[in-house]
Amino acid sequence: MATESKNSSLSKARDAKQDEFYTQLSDIEKELKHYKKHFKNKVVYCNCDDPRVSGFFYYFSYNFEKLGLKKLITTCYKNVERDLFSESKTDHAIMLEYTGVKDKETIPDPKSIGIVKLKGDGDFRSDESIALLKQADIVVTNPPFSLFREYVNQLLTYDKKFLIVGNQNAITYKDIFPHIAENRIWLGYNNGDMAFKVPDYYESRATRFWVDETGQKWRSLGNACWFTNIETTKRNEEIILYKNYYGNENFYPEFDNYKAINVNKVSEIPVDYSGAMAVPITFIDKYNPNQFEILNANDFRKSSSIPLKDHGLIKDKDGVIDGKPTYVRILVKRRLS
Repeated sequence: MATESKNSSLSKARDAKQDEFYTQLSDIEKELKHYKKHFKNKVVYCNCDDPRVSGFFYYFSYNFEKLGLKKLITTCYKNVERDLFSESKTDHAIMLEYTGVKDKETIPDPKSIGIVKLKGDGDFRSDESIALLKQADIVVTNPPFSLFREYVNQLLTYDKKFLIVGNQNAITYKDIFPHIAENRIWLGYNNGDMAFKVPDYYESRATRFWVDETGQKWRSLGNACWFTNIETTKRNEEIILYKNYYGNENFYPEFDNYKAINVNKVSEIPVDYSGAMAVPITFIDKYNPNQFEILNANDFRKSSSIPLKDHGLIKDKDGVIDGKPTYVRILVKRRLS
């Protein structure tokens, strides 16, 4: 993609006022405490973060020695001012490399470390940013939601470990879900409601939007997720199954267009059914690849007239039961021991 095109798409995302979500330190600490052993002697790259205001920079710099980090690199997009919400009014950005405590600072001051002005705008797809990415072992940040697909694909292309924040709906993207199905991406520990600071110019009619007593605007997402390819203990925990299919067949109707039964809740997955089951996307939060196999819904079409879907999910107008549409479903089956 040409630089002009890349900048244009990112600027449009900014103009849409949907990407300025800043992660709270408390949410960062809550998630990252589970990955401490993975950071020893590693180079961490936060490539969507101004180190002067970023919660990710604060966490990693404050815990640099405790985690045993080798280096911390942070960059941001179009910002040279110390402002959480810069509105990207400059064509340049800054970069910071931190390798440990200086002058006995408990929390390092970016000014004392030395901020480097980038030649370009800090776009994660720029040559400068990719050169820094190649140095990194692990990428940790909250990338622009509107560019999530491209961001993840870049990380996988360069074979990087990562822990990033995204919207739960990203699970259903045609260029994200196959990675989940093939166990190249999974969810972290703390998924669900997460509150983010948003700019003064942010406008929303959403029920999860408010202004606090200081005038700071907030936007809460009830479906925010941590996406990662770093091994977790959580994904090895089995879902306890106790519902029965046989004797309750009417509770698990079959889809009109797919050879699969519908399961409305993860807790309702039957223990005695070995065929294809269509479960809600919240299943991915509890998915254990040793207990379940994710299937491609295209392989379970009842007729060749049902269109093939790039994402391999049951969704859109073909995902119906008795002619009534359902929410998006992931097709799975139990692995039999």
